[in-house]
Amino acid sequence: MYSLKGKTLFITGAAGGIGAAVAREAYGRGANLILTDITQESVDTLANEFDASRVLPLALDVTDFEATQGVISKGVETFGHVDICFANAGISWRGDPATVFSCDPDEFRRIVDVDLFGVFYSVKACLPEIVRNSGFIMVTSSVYAFTNGMANAPYATSKAAVEQMTRSLRCELAGTGATAGVLYPGWVSTPIAKVAFGGHALATQMINTAFPAFMRQPISPEALAAKAVKGMEKRAFATLAPGFWSLFSWFRGPYAKLSDLVLGSNKKLHRLTRELEALNRK
Repeated sequence: MYSLKGKTLFITGAAGGIGAAVAREAYGRGANLILTDITQESVDTLANEFDASRVLPLALDVTDFEATQGVISKGVETFGHVDICFANAGISWRGDPATVFSCDPDEFRRIVDVDLFGVFYSVKACLPEIVRNSGFIMVTSSVYAFTNGMANAPYATSKAAVEQMTRSLRCELAGTGATAGVLYPGWVSTPIAKVAFGGHALATQMINTAFPAFMRQPISPEALAAKAVKGMEKRAFATLAPGFWSLFSWFRGPYAKLSDLVLGSNKKLHRLTRELEALNRK
């Protein structure tokens, strides 16, 4: 086991549901925390829960590589080392979900900038410290890495991409003492997921039509955080929550083909998709 006691954990998207829950769980295991999110106020609020000597709250736009490098430097100045990177920051649609046909190209790019390039910049900025300290990088992907992402294409595209990046990175780090792994959350009770669970009528109907009930039960951020921190302690290649998603990941080839076939032939889903596109045009 890789003990978190005395280690320094860098977290992006720390003020959100998953990031904040992981911060609390890791702090309870003895970790020092570098908490980052888009506003200083949001990370200061979270930092107030902890001993000031063990936390460094800093505003950060993860799409700014130089700013991310600056945060890591401040972390080293404060704690002497950075051992774990939790590249977690992510966003989805600002308003209504959209299809590839009906979406705003600028918003598609904005999501990919944060969810793919923001993750890459976070990992890249941390790597010298992670290698120096034989540490661990955990990247938040999603079950969307292997599940059809209709009406959520930029998010799903980015999550599949960061999975592939982390797989590459893990093999590239072999022999250095450092390593990397992927966190695959299913639906979690956070603002990003709320749109699919009553926050948007059409999106909720689409989710209810596309997935059986057992797949679409969101878990709490705290339940996910417990799994994520255990994954850090094991320096695990893959951490999935809820656990049943592991089966679909292992058999992702047949699952992907079957799910695409089912979604592509569902006439109710066709109708809902056209309604969503009509809403986008308005």
